[in-house]
Amino acid sequence: MAEPDLVVVDVAAADDETAFAFHTALAVRWATTSVERTTRDASQPGVRLRCYLDLRQPPDGSGQAPGGSQLQCQAPPL
Repeated sequence: MAEPDLVVVDVAAADDETAFAFHTALAVRWATTSVERTTRDASQPGVRLRCYLDLRQPPDGSGQAPGGSQLQCQAPPL
C-alpha cells in the first residue's frame, strides 16, 4: 500500500470460523474490507484470508471506504 494508515492484513488460521472471527475483531476497531471467503492450500493446514484496514476511518459498520466506495478483499496468492 502506498499511503500512510492503509494496512494489508494476511491471516492464517486453523479454520474459517477463526479467520472470520479475527476479521470481525479488526472491524470493531477500524474500517475494513468485507470478507466473503478464505483460501486453502492443499499442502498446508488451515485457511488464509487477506483484508485491508484504513486506520484513518473509524468503524461505522457499513464496510464502506472513504467516499462511499466498497472496499474489496482478496485471497492471498498461493
